[in-house]
Amino acid sequence: MPEGHTLHRLALDLTSAFAGQQVRVGSPQGRFEDEALLLDGEEVGGAQAWGKQLFVQFPAERYVHIHLGLIGKFQITTGAADLPPPVGQVRLRLVGRRPDGWAYADLRGATACDLWGPDQVAACVAKLGPDPLRPEADPDRAWARIRRSDRSIGALLMDQKVLAGVGNVYRAELLFRHRIDPQRPGSSLRRTQWSAMWEDLVALMAEGVRLDRIDTVRPEHTPEQMGRPPRVDDHGGEVYVYRRAGLPCHVCGREIRTRILEGRNLFWCPGCQRTYRSRAGATRALQ
Repeated sequence: MPEGHTLHRLALDLTSAFAGQQVRVGSPQGRFEDEALLLDGEEVGGAQAWGKQLFVQFPAERYVHIHLGLIGKFQITTGAADLPPPVGQVRLRLVGRRPDGWAYADLRGATACDLWGPDQVAACVAKLGPDPLRPEADPDRAWARIRRSDRSIGALLMDQKVLAGVGNVYRAELLFRHRIDPQRPGSSLRRTQWSAMWEDLVALMAEGVRLDRIDTVRPEHTPEQMGRPPRVDDHGGEVYVYRRAGLPCHVCGREIRTRILEGRNLFWCPGCQRTYRSRAGATRALQ
């Protein structure tokens, strides 16, 4: 599933391609046909992302709400000499004409594509935790949930009601970078640990928007510095533990492990992320 940086990058690219233009709006697949007719010929106001939710604004406070889900793609083409016919199951197509040629965007495979008003947008956003990529995000909102929860921090980071936009890659890599056991209870974290994690996440995800991929290794662990081959993976980017189960850790050499946590694959290094044991648990073990 695309993570938050992908949606923010998509919002920037949609805004660049279509904002301020009257666009043709269609639904070749037919599942968004009635809504598309209401928007056809209107001017795009821009696009914004909150976590993994995308909103494309039209006049009269109308928003196309999109959630890509596991397989959704919203592909944008600009500067095209010709406008090709849609290929495959295109649920939504936006078409604009720019000085450099045609601009078009085709949405396929999305979990949700709906026409919403401002109340629906507000209700959706209200359910989300703070998004590290939004300037108004308040990390204390996430901390208030984390500090009171006995759920594992690995599960809490993936809960969009706690933190919006974090997916499996950022979850695994953030915990590794801060040497935190993914199965450690959220309530056991210290405030200073959470502050450091939040600051790191803001920087990592902003870099993800800039590069349009996830890179999480520090300079001393890049392929060039370590003399190792670059990572070959369809997710791209250099990482420490994500989808590296069975391979040696770049830092300590221990074998990266994986298990299922609340229905998603979890990756961690048992050497760098030592099993958390509470003082109470240690006391009980001695008795």
